[in-house]
Amino acid sequence: MNTVDSPHCPTCPGRNETIYHCLFDCPHYAHERHILSNALRRQATSISYLLTLDKATKPFINGAGRLKPTFGEISI
Repeated sequence: MNTVDSPHCPTCPGRNETIYHCLFDCPHYAHERHILSNALRRQATSISYLLTLDKATKPFINGAGRLKPTFGEISI
């Protein structure tokens, strides 16, 4: 998509900002992960589930706000 100059995570030095990193590792998104985990329980640990179900990904994307400058608010 070429929307950023660097693939590096702005929060985690030395880490690339991959989908996996954002969903499971990055401390910047801990609050969104907590909300997602409470709502989806065990399913919140499945990357295939998270990436294929709109009700799982849209709240995380909107809550994180990382894609808002590019795509705006995503309707749920």
